[in-house]
Amino acid sequence: MKVFWCKGYEGASLSDLTKAMDINRPSLYAAFGDKESLFRKVLDRYDSGPAAYVREALNQPTARVAVERLMEGAAELGTASSNPRGCLFVQSALACGDKSKAIRNDLILRRDAGEKSVRLRLKRAQAEGDLPRDANPADLARYVVTVIQGIAVQAAGGATRNELRRVIENALRAWPQ
Repeated sequence: MKVFWCKGYEGASLSDLTKAMDINRPSLYAAFGDKESLFRKVLDRYDSGPAAYVREALNQPTARVAVERLMEGAAELGTASSNPRGCLFVQSALACGDKSKAIRNDLILRRDAGEKSVRLRLKRAQAEGDLPRDANPADLARYVVTVIQGIAVQAAGGATRNELRRVIENALRAWPQ
């Protein structure tokens, strides 16, 4: 996972992957099929592991707390010393060219599913009276996801958690009252 996280899908060579797993190429192929299959398994593991904060955040009692927790989770994940900087989904998509169109499309679908989850949470908040009636859950979800992805890019570029916390504070000032 960390090899793909650091180097992206295209940047991760089979030699990098086999070295990190301490196996040979035939073992990689026997266990995972090919690099693309391995990467998809890594994405699933990332989603249920390091990125599990997303599901926890969406279960917060209010939409604003959920959104704040999503942003803070992105900052924590992207700056944790135990992880590569940034977000695996974002980093891999940025370094994914035409040769890897199927992977790029998979990443787009996964990011779209994440945005849909945020949108559904915000729609529920609106139905419960936790979000103003004139708020647009789809637009707010796109805004939240854009900020989260920006946090990931900034973290990958070396931004500190404190710097990202100030970004979050500014972003939350736009939250509908």
